[in-house]
Amino acid sequence: MLLLGAVVMVWRLSAAAHAPPAAAPTALPGVPVTAGSVAAADVPIVLRGLGTVQAYNTVAVKSRVDGHIVSVDFKEGQEVKEGAVLFQIDPRPYQAALDQATANIEKDHATLANAQLNFNRDAKLIESHLAISQQQYDTDKATVAADQAALDSDKAQAEVARLNLSYCTITAPIDGRLGARLIDKGNLVQSTGNATLVNITQIKPIFVSFTLPQNTLDELRRQQDRRPLAVDAVAGDNETTLAEGKLTLVDNMVDPSTGTIHLKAQFDNQDERLWPGEFVNVRVVLSVRQQVPTVPQQTVLEGADGHFVYVIKPDDTVERRAVEVAAVQDGKAVITKGLKPGEPVVVEGQYRLNNGARIRSQARPQSGGERPNGAPQ
Repeated sequence: MLLLGAVVMVWRLSAAAHAPPAAAPTALPGVPVTAGSVAAADVPIVLRGLGTVQAYNTVAVKSRVDGHIVSVDFKEGQEVKEGAVLFQIDPRPYQAALDQATANIEKDHATLANAQLNFNRDAKLIESHLAISQQQYDTDKATVAADQAALDSDKAQAEVARLNLSYCTITAPIDGRLGARLIDKGNLVQSTGNATLVNITQIKPIFVSFTLPQNTLDELRRQQDRRPLAVDAVAGDNETTLAEGKLTLVDNMVDPSTGTIHLKAQFDNQDERLWPGEFVNVRVVLSVRQQVPTVPQQTVLEGADGHFVYVIKPDDTVERRAVEVAAVQDGKAVITKGLKPGEPVVVEGQYRLNNGARIRSQARPQSGGERPNGAPQ
């Protein structure tokens, strides 16, 4: 029995001598996060509103004379220049009126010439004290005046007839784009009917009308006095800039029912990306912060004592640091205190961190001056 125990003891000691050494305890893995860096950028200070695109000029084309439309000389929706022919109204009645007025001018001109001859003869006779009464002289003088008035009236009637004849050709009063044709060839139009034949809108340039809260008015006017303020018209996705223009109007009173101020901005609109009646988002650029620290918006967290971020230290641990945020716009937070450009920060995954925690970072897609893993740019 003692021999068996000795054999077992020798076997255990031999097995222990040949067993592999125990593995050293492994360090805990770091918290996986996405790293970025603080970027220095010029950040505009903007005011935002909702606006409506308005045509620079809008004209409802109407007829100034009565008559049948004999031709329509445009296509719906086409762009036209000022003076382009749009409609032609039957000119024959107005041409006849002009011809009649011209004939009356010739007739009354001849009558006036004859009366003037009689008056001139009377003037010579009365100067020579020959047989002519004062009454005859006065009558011939009055006849000349009456014939002159009749001739002047004929000329005025001829001018009216000539003007009406010109109104038979309806032309575009402004450069712009035509809308739908509202009356067809062959229809009778009347100047007293006030019917619109077609609408024409000028869209180059174009306006955007919008409102802002009244509490922005003081700073808005102060900046506008320094220089014309830039205004961006932005699509509904709030990312695509449709056009860049200038602020042209700050209305002369605040709407007391809404507490807003009405404004207008003008855009060249050469590419016609703005269309009358369209709703757009508006950004008024008040000023630009020069080379200020910025980080992606999600980098900044809010705690009981204010905003903070996690800054990555060289040993792959993080430091919780308080920051002051001046503004958040376009997905970026503008930092006025607490960070310097180039410092590595945790952009995503920071909700599982605490001060001094170890991290395992991965590169964030580079944009806006960010860099992976805190590497210098």
